[in-house]
Amino acid sequence: MLHTVNKSPYTSNTLEECARFAVAGAPILLIEDGVYAAKSGAAFESKLAEIVKKNEVYALEADLKARGISNVAAGVKITNYDGFVELIEKHRMHAWV
Repeated sequence: MLHTVNKSPYTSNTLEECARFAVAGAPILLIEDGVYAAKSGAAFESKLAEIVKKNEVYALEADLKARGISNVAAGVKITNYDGFVELIEKHRMHAWV
């Protein structure tokens, strides 16, 4: 199952809840304000490092650019809209809103 997270980890615990319930290997896609979790050097980076040990974590490129994030944390894969569609085609989706 593909898990999408659109809330900032600084205003919501959505990503942490998602990571707690997502089975190992299930991809997590950060979209909208969720991409703030992917920022390298930010306060959430150590928690994100634990999440990427268990799950593939993607960040939507357009949302990173829209928020001025150019450096992402280790282990986070950047994807475009085509990649987003490919993930949806491979997995059922659960949105954490």
